[in-house]
This record gives sequence, C-alpha cells and structure tokens, in this order.
Amino acid sequence: MTRINIAILGCGMMGQEHISYIGKYSNLAIKFLCDPTKSSTDTALSMIDGEPPTVFRDEKELLERVGDIDLLVIASPNFMHTPQLLRWGKHDITILCEKPVAVSEKQVAALKAANLKAKIWVAMEYRFIPAINKLLQLLPEVGDIKKCCIRENRYPFLSKIEEWNKDVSKSGDTLVEKCCHFFDLFRLITNQEMDSCVSKVHRGLLWDHYGYGEEKDAVPIIDSAYVLLDFTPRANDEPSRSVEHKRIVQQSTIGCLELCMFAEGSRHQEEIIVTGMKGRVEAYLPENKVFLYKRPTPGGPWKDKSKPPPSESFSEEVFDCSELREVYEFADSIPDMHSGYHYCSTAIEWKYLIDAIQDRRDGNPFVPHVNLDDGIKAVEMGIASMTNITNRREPGGQFTSVSAHSSKSTENLLDHVLGSNGEHIVQ
Repeated sequence: MTRINIAILGCGMMGQEHISYIGKYSNLAIKFLCDPTKSSTDTALSMIDGEPPTVFRDEKELLERVGDIDLLVIASPNFMHTPQLLRWGKHDITILCEKPVAVSEKQVAALKAANLKAKIWVAMEYRFIPAINKLLQLLPEVGDIKKCCIRENRYPFLSKIEEWNKDVSKSGDTLVEKCCHFFDLFRLITNQEMDSCVSKVHRGLLWDHYGYGEEKDAVPIIDSAYVLLDFTPRANDEPSRSVEHKRIVQQSTIGCLELCMFAEGSRHQEEIIVTGMKGRVEAYLPENKVFLYKRPTPGGPWKDKSKPPPSESFSEEVFDCSELREVYEFADSIPDMHSGYHYCSTAIEWKYLIDAIQDRRDGNPFVPHVNLDDGIKAVEMGIASMTNITNRREPGGQFTSVSAHSSKSTENLLDHVLGSNGEHIVQ
C-alpha cells in the first residue's frame, strides 16, 4: 500500500487518540500538527515515533501546505468544524472530520450549499463499537423494527481547553455535541428518517461542577434528557406493514433517547435495545455483550394464551463481543491496538478509512461509511430535539437557536457560501 501523508488539525484528546492509531501503520505518516495550544502539540509530538512532524500554530500556515497532504484529520473544537470543512473542502484531499460537522442551523445551511471537492468521512465511530456492530448484524433476526431505545448514563463532560465543551455556542449543546452519535445510530438501525420528536431536558444541574460560577448570563449546557422520536420510511421505500388493517392504525417505528450526564458508576454506560415483530436484540457497554431474544412462533409451545408464555416458547442467545474476532472477520489484519475511549471502534474506523483511500487510488470511487450528509442529518436531529423541548415552564426553558461562536472572517465565509450557493469558496 502506498504512503498516506497526514495532517492533524486539533491535537487535543481526539486528535491524540487518532495519532495513537495512526502510529500502528507503517504506510501512514503524520507530516503536520496544527494547534494553537503548545501543551497539546507537545503531547502529540511525544506520541509520534520516527521523523517529527512540522508544527503550526495557525491553520493558515497549514493550509499553505495542502499540496503535501493526502489526509486531513479535523479534531478541533466543534464550532470550528464547518468553517474548516469549507476552507479545506475546495481541495482534492481526503478529510476525516470529527463529529459534529456543524453546531448551528446557519452552519448546516452553509455545508448544504457548499460544492466541496474533498472526499469527506465523518468520524461516527460508535457504529464500529464491537457490541453495536454485532447488534447491527443481528437486526434481520428481529423482523420488522418497531421500537429502538438508546440510553447513555455516564459521567459529566471532561475538562477541555478553555472548557469550550461547556459553552453552548462552541459545542452546539449536549444533544448535538454528544448525542449526534446516537441520532446517527437511530438512522442506521431503523434505516428510516426522523419525522418528528419531542424532548424533556434538565439544564444547569451541573452548574458548579462545570465552573460557571457567578456568570449569571451563562446558558448552561443540557445535563439530561429524554427524546421521543417518530420515524418514517425514506423516499422510494415502501412503508412496512406488520398487519393489514382496514382502518388506519399507528404502526410507525418509534424511538427513545435517554441521556444522563451525572450517573457515574452506572452498571451500563450505554444500552441499545431494538424490538421487532419477531424478537428483540440488546447491546450493553462496557459489558460488551449482546443478547438476542426470539418471540414465540405461531403453532409453538405457547398454546394457552390465558397464561404467560413458557420458557421453551422463546429463545435467548448471548454474544460476548470483547473478543474482536467474534465480530470482525478482518480482526487479525489490524495492528495490535488499544481500546481507546470508544471500545476499539476508532481502530476499526481507521481500517475502513485506509481501505477506502486505497480503493480510490486504485481507480474506484471513494465510499465513506459515514458521509457528510449522514453527519448533517445527525446534527439536524439534535437541533430539532432542542427546538422541541416541552418543559418550557421552567425558568430559562425557552429554546433559542444556537448561534455558533464565530469570528468576523468565519461569518463572512458562511455568508459567502450561502450567498453563492457554494460555487466559490474563499480561504
């Protein structure tokens, strides 16, 4: 495989996680690091063996070297992703962009309007977590999907440079920043699009923990939420019908997202439960196990419907996904990897990404597992879930659209793209 020259734009926690995997491949070379914070680039440099990369503090300096870059990894704070995609997207390179791709409606509109040349892969690595991927493999077993529940009960957001992830205008707020992963999974699992949603949230419970202090005008990020979702078949898909009725009944797929950011020590940090007309599949993390249940079949042992079904009328299978080879056939072809922050999923993501780049070099189309449109739709679901918060009677309950933290030059860039329908993108 030919050499791939890489630039890392943003050398914080996620940039460093990507670096830790890149170093395992002999054909990948980190040529450039870019981050305004010296402590971040110092840590990143300490992780790289061999020839040290060139370090830049200013993105403009890195952009001048675009001709020497095959793959750009965007791992900067959330509000910077859209302007960076617009600046770099005019070039014929590959971009791996961390989620979310946008944090506001205006940024979403600019991405939709832009005519980008770059080959973009959005880093939605939750798709590749072994237990979640096994759940995806087992979906045909449960029949027509009617319910999908995703729960995350976890610790509060970690500390980052200047605490940007606690600032609504920089992060997009929790239902975009954190939950775009889960909205992406809802679309992937159901193979449908969200039709509507309604939310209940807590905001400001972690005020002291996050250090807002005496900032009376601060808008604290969301700390917990329930989001109920309705799904509808995608265009050209025939709506499924479990039962034929002469009258209209409610049979659409429904979903529920539960998030709690003050649940340290929970037995399960993530749970995904999918229920179809033939059965149910459940994935649990960090246990990394998947459970498949099959419902009683017509003519089976459950004869007397006046009594609960006997145990022999339904089945249970348990899949231990802690062994990567049980989920991915190519596990042995991946260099010895650590689990990272996402249960080894970033390692899987890099394997797929490298394959996609090589396919393109061989003259085939570049086919990302998560394209820019997928990234945009996940953000739109997060924005919609905040627009439809219904516990508005509480003080501060009214939602106002997120305005991304921005500079005058960034606003000019967004306005230029929106005004020109994306045909011309300036640096």
